[in-house]
Amino acid sequence: MEVIPLQVFVSLGLVVGSLLLFAFTCRQRTFEHADRLALLPIEDERALVAPARKPCAPPDDP
Repeated sequence: MEVIPLQVFVSLGLVVGSLLLFAFTCRQRTFEHADRLALLPIEDERALVAPARKPCAPPDDP
């Protein structure tokens, strides 16, 4: 039964650590940076695909 107090101590340490890291992240206001980084691969893909497409030319009237 010595394992239960150890598990409680470790889990409380993890909870306190996560709360401290969350408070640090909120204080730094870096949430927008993560969103921008997540969208960068999509933006690069659009930049590569867009120039490859050619607009359809209207048919020539004989």
